[in-house]
Amino acid sequence: MSSTLSIGIVCYPSLGGSGVVAAELAVGLARRGHRVHLIASAPPSRALPACERLLFHKVSVADYPLFEHPPYTLAVASTIVGVANDHRLDLVHVHYAVPHAASAYLARQVLGRAAPRFVTTLHGTDVTGVGSDTSSQSMTRFTVAASDGITVPSEFLRREAHRLLGLSDDPPIEVIPNFVDTDHFAPADRRDRTRFDELFAAGAGEATERDGPILFHVSNFRVVKRVADLIEVLARVRRHIPARLVLVGDGPQRTHAAQCVRELGLAKSVCFLGKRADFVEYLKHADAFLLPSESESESFGVAGLEALSAGVPVFAYRVGGLPEVVTDSAGRLVEPFDVDALAHAVLDVVTDAEKRKTFGDAARALAVAHFRREPALDHYEAYYRRVLAGAPRRDIR
Repeated sequence: MSSTLSIGIVCYPSLGGSGVVAAELAVGLARRGHRVHLIASAPPSRALPACERLLFHKVSVADYPLFEHPPYTLAVASTIVGVANDHRLDLVHVHYAVPHAASAYLARQVLGRAAPRFVTTLHGTDVTGVGSDTSSQSMTRFTVAASDGITVPSEFLRREAHRLLGLSDDPPIEVIPNFVDTDHFAPADRRDRTRFDELFAAGAGEATERDGPILFHVSNFRVVKRVADLIEVLARVRRHIPARLVLVGDGPQRTHAAQCVRELGLAKSVCFLGKRADFVEYLKHADAFLLPSESESESFGVAGLEALSAGVPVFAYRVGGLPEVVTDSAGRLVEPFDVDALAHAVLDVVTDAEKRKTFGDAARALAVAHFRREPALDHYEAYYRRVLAGAPRRDIR
C-alpha cells in the first residue's frame, strides 16, 4: 500500500461541526502529503489555504422544474464517481450520514470493483435526529452499515448509533474525538474587552457597559441550539452585572433570536456578528462561551472545543457528549434547560477575575492535552490504513 493516499472527503460547507471537522481534516491530510479531494456544494465557510495537494470539487445540483426538491443525493454520488474515475481514489470519507452515506453507497454500485473504500463519520443529529426519524431511519441504517468503516467523535454517539440505528459491531464503530487547531484558536496575550466596542456601537451600546463581561456563542442557529436560552441567560446575568452577548453564525433561528432580544429589551447588549471566518479574533477576548444545546443533539461540541482552546471557559447543559469534553475545571455543566442554573454558573466565574483566569488556563490546558489536531490526524491515518487493509464490503443483506 502506498504511503501517500488519494482521499475524497464529502461534507456540508456549513459553520456546523461536521463541516468544520471535515475541512480541517482535509487540510491536515493534504499538508501531510496525501492527495485530498474535498467534495461539497460550496467551499467551506472557513477559507481553505493554498495547497497543491488539496482540490475542491463542487457538487452541482440540477434544478429542473419537474423536481419539487433538487436531487442532492444523486448529485453527490455523481460527483464522487467523477472524482474517483479521474483521480483513482483509495478511499472516500463522508461526513454526516444523511444523505452522504447513501450517496457513497450509490457511487460504489456504479464504480463496481474499481470503487474506493468508504468511511462514514456520524456527527450527532444524523443519528439522534434526522437519521433516526422514521422517514429516513431504514435508509440511514442500511447505508451506514454498508460502510467499510464508521467513526464517531464520542462514546455517547457510539452508544446512540447502536441504540437508535441498530448498528452492529460489523464494522466496529471507531471513536475518534474531534480536534482543534490549537495554534489558530489560541488565547490572547492580554484579553481586551474594548475589541468589542465597535461591534456594539451600531446597536447604540451603552458606554458604561464596556467593562462588563462578554458572553459568546457560535452556531448554525438551528432549533437544537436553543438560541432563546442564550438570550434568557443574558437577561438573568444582567440583573447583576452589565454583561453583553456576541452571537456568531446564521441559520433558521436567527430571526427568532432577534425577536427574543427585542422582547427582553436587550438590543443594546447583543451583537449579531453573522458568519465571520475571523471570529477567533473576538472569541479569545471573551469571558465565557455559552452552549445551551438540546439534550441529544450535541455529540461533541466543536464550537465549545474551539472556545476551550482559546482559553474561554464553556458553560453548557450536561447533555450528549459534552461531559467527555468539558471538565469541571474548564467550565460548568448544569442540568438540561435550567436557564437559572446556567446563568448562576456564569456569574460565579466571570465576577471573580482570579477564578475566571484559573478556568481559562484550565480550558486551554485541556484542549492542548487532549484535542490537538496532530494526534487526531495520526488516528485517522492509521484508521484509513486498517480499512484499506481489510476485505471490501460490496453489499450487505
